[in-house]
Amino acid sequence: MQTKLNVIVGAIAITLSGAAMSQEVVKIGHVGPTSGAIAHLGKDNELGAKMAIDELNAKGVTIGGKKVKFELLAEDDAGDPKQGTAAAQKLVDSKVNGVIGHLNSGTTIPASKIYSDAGIPQISPSATNPKYTRNGYKTAFRVVADDVHLGGTLGKYAVTTLKGKSIAVIDDRTAYGQGVADEFEKGVKAAGGKVVGREFTNDKATDFTAILTSLKGKKPDVVFFGGMDAVAGPMLRQMKQLGIEAKFMGGDGICTAELPKLAAGNLADSQVVCAEAGGVEGESKKSLDAFKVKFKDKYKVDVQIYAPYVYDAVNVMVDAMVKANSSDPKKYLAVLAKTDGYKGVTGTIGFDAKGDIKNGALTLYTYKGGNREQLAVVR
Repeated sequence: MQTKLNVIVGAIAITLSGAAMSQEVVKIGHVGPTSGAIAHLGKDNELGAKMAIDELNAKGVTIGGKKVKFELLAEDDAGDPKQGTAAAQKLVDSKVNGVIGHLNSGTTIPASKIYSDAGIPQISPSATNPKYTRNGYKTAFRVVADDVHLGGTLGKYAVTTLKGKSIAVIDDRTAYGQGVADEFEKGVKAAGGKVVGREFTNDKATDFTAILTSLKGKKPDVVFFGGMDAVAGPMLRQMKQLGIEAKFMGGDGICTAELPKLAAGNLADSQVVCAEAGGVEGESKKSLDAFKVKFKDKYKVDVQIYAPYVYDAVNVMVDAMVKANSSDPKKYLAVLAKTDGYKGVTGTIGFDAKGDIKNGALTLYTYKGGNREQLAVVR
């Protein structure tokens, strides 16, 4: 009897072991700057990916009749194009099934060729330079609006709403910063505004005395900065020291929860107007607000900016795998490209022929009392 029982127990153990071994592992890569000046943004993105992966594994997703386990392979590109391409090649060599990232346009664009050559789908949650989806790579997608929309909208807003008469533009010479500044300048001119000066710095600079002094003599009432919050914060401090009381504008790179801290108390109420390259309103806002609460409960930190878009990007990619009955990039890529009407926490997601999000929206924000406040959603 005991021998018979041992045989049964052994058979069950073998069956369970076989079931566990047959479980398919699906590798999803994530790349962002988790070191360097904007590490707080890269970590925010990575946590969004981790949340999505944890929830998918808890749910028990089945693809093509097989239960799968998702594994996140996270890489740091430090916001550097060379490190970004090295990270991309590492993920390709690891045979990932798809990639979410990168954060910056300057790393996303060169990495996109590597993913394209390998046939691996890539969804960026935050790269806004138009070139990313205009290189003809069928593997490139994004879930936010691009700089043509973002920069142009801010340029028009500077003239028509802020009533800017003399507008100065600064950029950090990165693919993102220069790109959004160029589109902003076009938007200003299209709205009948005047750009009185154009200066540039770099994404690691801390001293802006020379360029700000030059612009001060031109008496700007609006200063636009194309770049990230790590540079914008010190720039705002130095503007105050020099007595420049202009409105300060920027794209999504400065539109973060961290900006007031980086400005070290030198941020006047309503001085800053910035835009997030995504827009949520109506019923969708409830989903986003719920996500932010859940995110803080899980990680004990507030969402910086793009964690919800990363979360949606992971889920959109997995949804395409489920519909295609395969996690093989060659098989689910075509399904991913046809994504339309996906209900995410950031709104409804669908891709156009270039891989851009359809009907991309922007959310305009300002800061009061050190907190970010929504001004409007623009489509």
